[in-house]
Amino acid sequence: MKKIFLLKIYLLTFPLFLSAQQITRFAVVDMSKVYTVFFRESRAVRDFEERSARVQVDIDRMSKEIQDLKNSQSNAELQGDSEKSVRLESEIYKKGEFLKEYFKLKTAELEDQKKKLSQSSAFLEQVYSELRIVAESEGYSMVLNLRDAKGILWYSPAIDITDKVIQNLQSRSNR
Repeated sequence: MKKIFLLKIYLLTFPLFLSAQQITRFAVVDMSKVYTVFFRESRAVRDFEERSARVQVDIDRMSKEIQDLKNSQSNAELQGDSEKSVRLESEIYKKGEFLKEYFKLKTAELEDQKKKLSQSSAFLEQVYSELRIVAESEGYSMVLNLRDAKGILWYSPAIDITDKVIQNLQSRSNR
């Protein structure tokens, strides 16, 4: 009788035990790190970086021109050539305003291009495919973006699958 009672309790509680073993597992991934490490090697990102470097060279060149004009203006003032000093001051102002506008315009263009790159559908499809593969193989039920999920107050590094996703992406791209 006692054995039957224990067997009934066991049979009733065993399903509860099994369901308790199937706890939802979460993982986090740092999408910006995935982008930085993996996607930066793509042609589109290299083009972006080259364009960004060209813009910086232009800004540096214009800044140097303005500095040279300021030096010339100082020399003109020291020599008492007020006409040349006023002309240089006007040129410095015009070039400074142009540089400000150029900087604002190019910065906006580069930010827009960077945003488009990081949201490219081909890239995202590839990343999401690898996320699914890693999550399923590791037994995770849900993967959260570490940078976008404002609800994450703490996480264990053991659930961060960022490096695994990057490794999978790199190994598939080398094939």
